Amino acid sequence: MSTQPPGVVVVGSINADLVVTLERHPQPGETLLGRTMTVMPGGKGANQAVAAAKLGAPTTMIGAVGQDSYTDVALSGLHAAGVDTTSVHRAGTTTGVAIVEVDDDGENTIVVIPGANGEVSESLVGAASDRIADAGVLVLQGEIPAASVASAVAAAHGRVLINLAPVIELDRETLLRADPLVVNEHEGALVLAQLTGAPAPSDHADSLDHAETARSLLACGFGSVVITLGGSGALLASSSGLLEIAAPSVPVVDTTGAGDAFVGALAARLVMGDSLPDAVRVAVRVGAFAVGAEGAQPSYPSLEDALPPVSAGAGA
Repeated sequence: MSTQPPGVVVVGSINADLVVTLERHPQPGETLLGRTMTVMPGGKGANQAVAAAKLGAPTTMIGAVGQDSYTDVALSGLHAAGVDTTSVHRAGTTTGVAIVEVDDDGENTIVVIPGANGEVSESLVGAASDRIADAGVLVLQGEIPAASVASAVAAAHGRVLINLAPVIELDRETLLRADPLVVNEHEGALVLAQLTGAPAPSDHADSLDHAETARSLLACGFGSVVITLGGSGALLASSSGLLEIAAPSVPVVDTTGAGDAFVGALAARLVMGDSLPDAVRVAVRVGAFAVGAEGAQPSYPSLEDALPPVSAGAGA
């Protein structure tokens, strides 16, 4: 076992983001002219690791990149933030790539080509099992193979945070190790359907009862559940009940990676000793900070940055 203080260990995806800005998103069959294209570091796992490290948490990344023209940029944000990348594998394939379109309202669409993220195998995770066992908080998402997620959870001795995005099929025992499970409005209903056999939700999250989804997920056996609600903040469900936590009202430039900023901040604050409610309060402010600049990792705050405040009377 390591003699280092427990930190955050992220097992997940590492991408290069090809970010295209344009006035609006095209309709099917339509061709539009974009304004700019920028190549930035991304991937949900790397984003979350960078967010945690920039807030002062000792952070380790476990994942894979290829050996191509996107490799260096995909790793650049991790290196700049001081994330330990010694457990990042160089696979003999292409680096994962995400093609991100951002319109004038700051809303995005994303197409992900997994590349080397599909090479994050059970054996790769097993080779880093000591690091996972030493983690104060283990963070996982849905952009690597499900068997590798299960392998990482089985090796964990500390707290497990699963951000099931995208929603993939995990066995019940693995999934219920999440404390918290972090999902957005639509993902929460999909996980509930996966666990209970309930009908899957439509694509319209506005029709979902978030409080009921949170209560039902908690009843499935999770230690805690956090449902992120975009600009409205987050809903925390635990044995103490439901807690609505408001987010600051801020101008939106680009929502890309804001959810990952939330997850990374949540993990950082938990490993630093915050209670779960206090960690969520910080995380919603970090997510709000992140929408104020273009891209994912470049938009994340460091310890020197002032986070936007929540207005008085806006909620817990």
